[in-house]
Formats: sequence, structure tokens, C-alpha cells
Amino acid sequence: MNPDNTTLAVIGLGYVGLPLAVEFGKRYNTIGFDINADRIAELKSGTDSTLEATAEELASASRLTYTSSPDALSKANVYIITVPTPIDAYKSPDLTPLRKASETVGKVLGKGDTVIYESTVYPGATEEVCVPILSAHSGLMFNEDYYVGYSPERINPGDKEHGVTTIQKVTSGSTPGIARQIDDLYRSVITAGTYLASSIKVAEAAKVIENTQRDVNIALINELAMIFARLNIDTEEVLKAAGTKWNFLPFRPGLVGGHCIGVDPYYLTHKATEVGFHPEMILAGRRINDNMGGYVVDQVTRMMTQKRIHIVDSKILIMGLTFKENCPDLRNTRVIDIIDHLCELHANVDVYDPWVNRDEAREEYGFMPIKQPEPGKYDAIILAVPHRQFAEMGIDRLRQLGRTEHVLFDVKYMFPAEDTDGRL
Repeated sequence: MNPDNTTLAVIGLGYVGLPLAVEFGKRYNTIGFDINADRIAELKSGTDSTLEATAEELASASRLTYTSSPDALSKANVYIITVPTPIDAYKSPDLTPLRKASETVGKVLGKGDTVIYESTVYPGATEEVCVPILSAHSGLMFNEDYYVGYSPERINPGDKEHGVTTIQKVTSGSTPGIARQIDDLYRSVITAGTYLASSIKVAEAAKVIENTQRDVNIALINELAMIFARLNIDTEEVLKAAGTKWNFLPFRPGLVGGHCIGVDPYYLTHKATEVGFHPEMILAGRRINDNMGGYVVDQVTRMMTQKRIHIVDSKILIMGLTFKENCPDLRNTRVIDIIDHLCELHANVDVYDPWVNRDEAREEYGFMPIKQPEPGKYDAIILAVPHRQFAEMGIDRLRQLGRTEHVLFDVKYMFPAEDTDGRL
């Protein structure tokens, strides 16, 4: 695609969409669209609350403009949709954002235009769900008047080493010709190169199994951690010993949340069930990982009981709320499971996280994280997320937050086993 006659529109300016829009905006006329007017105002001012793009990076995208007006999208001839694809309360795919984004694009879609989806979906969703919406709202004929493609996002929020341009991009298109055009488009900005899949379904499946594979592997390690706890063996020591073999995979136990790993397997199992196959291993892994918050609470309360600390009306500090370290991303954080279980036991819970927007946390989860924990106040301290600020505090300062008799539980191996009361 020629930069001189190509105008891109990136729909959704979150952790995925913004870095992509910035890169395209250095080379192509690019419209960054988001329904959140506050988000647009923030980006226009040159700041990014997700911390995925610096002020310098935003400024470098000289051909990027921002808007929350759907009408402005009509100037584009290539649309890239990067909206979230969450799951609902019943662990089923929630395609509402994807459907609405397709409706928005369908209303401005013109002849010869291309729509590329980056959101994680189950194999077949682009053509079975999105294309009918585009056709219905545009009145255009698929693969005659307009075309679609799928290029799954691979961005790792908070990871500056593996950014949008340094991760190889899988591409696909609804015809061989449009697939090559889409591949050329991404290759023009992705320095790591591209991989042209044989079909949209293959590209969709490739994305959804990336995180399914990680999820199953982490579930195995989580189950091993439970076994080793009963055997009074430190899990990290076992993993270090096993890791001396060249082909041992370096997974670690922990809470499995975020926008992908804790969600994508449910998209695949949903489609599998739809076609008459009932997956077992994938769902077994999901059950293990979904229950890790409860397991952490069971371990902490057992240790509190051993120290004759009553759980009811106790004061417990949760260190970290985001789904991963050194990142403000709160999406699908499983720390909330720990909080919910403790509240069910009538404990008083404080949550401290220097990375989060406190108002955003209150809006999303219904409570306000504290500004700063007070020394000598807590019956238990749970290190849920290994932010660098917590590591820099050191074990002595962290211990000072607890009462004379307290429990310190380390979910992510921030400190040696001998410095804590318990770890996964």
C-alpha cells in the first residue's frame, strides 16, 4: 500500500491500538479513534496513561491525529480494529466491543476499503460474526466491494523490550491479493518482519493457542506448587534444579490474569464446544489457574491460624493490584480473587499499588486503593504483584508494615524463602 494514497484508521487506542497507531502515524496518514473522549483529550495533550508510549514517541507520529467522532473515520480506506474481547460472567466470549466497532466501521465503509481485525477471537469469528455486520451496515458486497484481514496483536503490556515493531507479525487476508497487501502494509513498519498465514482462520487459531499453551503450562506449575507445599519442598528450588536441563520450560507459578492468557483459552473452548468437541486439558488448566486466588488465601489463613491470628476483623495488606508487574494495566487482574475471598472471611483489606490510577480501580472494582500503607498495622501482608518499588523497599521495610506477629506471603518469589512465611 502506497503511503501517499493510504489513510489508516485505528479503532481503539488502548494498550494495543495506541502503539500501533503511533508506528503507522510515522509513515501513513493515520486516524486514531476511541469512544472515550477523555482518552482522546489525554493523547492530544501528549500524554499516555497506559505508559505504552512516551511523550517523545507520541510526538514522533507526525501523521497521526486523534478523534472520538465516528464521522471522521470516513476519510480512511484501511481500518484496523483493536478493541478488547473479554469474557462474560459465565466464561463465554463477549464480542460486544467487536460487534460495535464493526458497526461503526460498517457505517463509513467505502468501495475498495479493507478492514483488519487484531482482537483475539476464536477461529472463524472474523468471517462469521464481523463480516455480516460490515455488509449489513455498509450495503457492500464482501470480497467484491470491500475486504477483510486478520493480524493478531502480540504486544506485551509494560514490556519495552518486546514492542509492536520488534515482534514478528502474523498476517492474513480474505483473498490472496488482499493478504499480500496487508502483509506489505505491516512489513513496512514491523522491523521484526511478518508471517503470512494461509487463511484468516489459521491466523485466528495461531493467536488463540499462543496464550492457551502458556495457560496450560502455568497451570501445571501451579499444580506442582500445591503438591510441593504438602511435601514441604520449596517450589522455586525445584524449578531451579529442573531448569538445569536445556529443554525444561522456565514457567513459574502465580495468578494468571490479564487481557489474554486468562481469557483466550475460553474463546477456543467455546468454539470447540460449538462444533461438538468437549476439551478437557485446556479447561482443567483454566480451573486450576482460576482457583489460585482462593488457594493463596487458604495458605495465608492457615499460617495466620498457626500464629493464633484471627482472620475475622484482621487487617490485611495486598501489595499490588495490576495483572502483572511494572504496568498500570488492571484488566482481568486475578488479585481481585484474593481480595474477594478475604472479604468473604470478614477480613479488612487494604490494597496498595503505586502503578494504578486509584479512581480507575474504584470504577472497575468498587474500592479505592490506599495512598500509602502504615507501618505496624497489618496482620498479614500478601505480595501479589512484584513491582520494582516493592523489591526496592526490601524485606525489612515490608516487615515493618506488619504487627509484631504477622504473616508475609510472597506470591511471585520476590524474596528468598527464608525471608517470608510462605510462597507459592
